[in-house]
Amino acid sequence: MKTEQEHELYEKARSRTKQKRRLYFHFVLFLIGSAFFVILNKVIGFRPEIDWFVWAIFGWLFILILHFINVYVMKRFFGTEWERVQTENLIQKNQIKSEKLESKLEKKGLINQIDPDDTLE
Repeated sequence: MKTEQEHELYEKARSRTKQKRRLYFHFVLFLIGSAFFVILNKVIGFRPEIDWFVWAIFGWLFILILHFINVYVMKRFFGTEWERVQTENLIQKNQIKSEKLESKLEKKGLINQIDPDDTLE
């Protein structure tokens, strides 16, 4: 039992580390890409009449911010533990609804209560 818990903790930590590593890689790629856009527009002179690199950098920055929010905010509050709890709650609600519906149908005589000890012969 303890090794399963340790393994689960290890897998969560490993997954979290991968998420952060991808975010850091995205940030470094953003810096390199931004420099490339500036060089392409200003130094090489690709479409120099407009400063398009500013819009490209802002667009990419917006995506990077969304990635940051996903890793540091959403995954923390809506991670696997939250998902597990929500799934268990939904299962309980569905079981309660099913039991209520079954009891209503039994009261109306639409279904007969089956004894689990009875066997079909």
